[in-house]
Amino acid sequence: MKILIICGAGASSTFVAHRLRRSAAEQGVAAEISAGSESDLPARLAGLDVLLIGPHLAGRFDEIRASASAADVAVALLPETIFRERDGQVALGLALDAAGTRS
Repeated sequence: MKILIICGAGASSTFVAHRLRRSAAEQGVAAEISAGSESDLPARLAGLDVLLIGPHLAGRFDEIRASASAADVAVALLPETIFRERDGQVALGLALDAAGTRS
């Protein structure tokens, strides 16, 4: 599964991506996880399975989701608490749910 996490500038999403990679590996979930900024999105949608959107972009969620849906990419909005999480379990759960692959 190919997952992209976006935020405004790409810095906070990098921390979430790192924790998500670790949690995916611990659970045996094959995933390619990257982080980026909202401005990177148009060029990076192709080939994605899941797009996780940082909570500070909630006001633009519908617009971003429409772009992702047009590219057949599942989308989830990360909760406000995501940056305080100690691991990537919440983000992983949202990604698996969005992709329809949680068992």
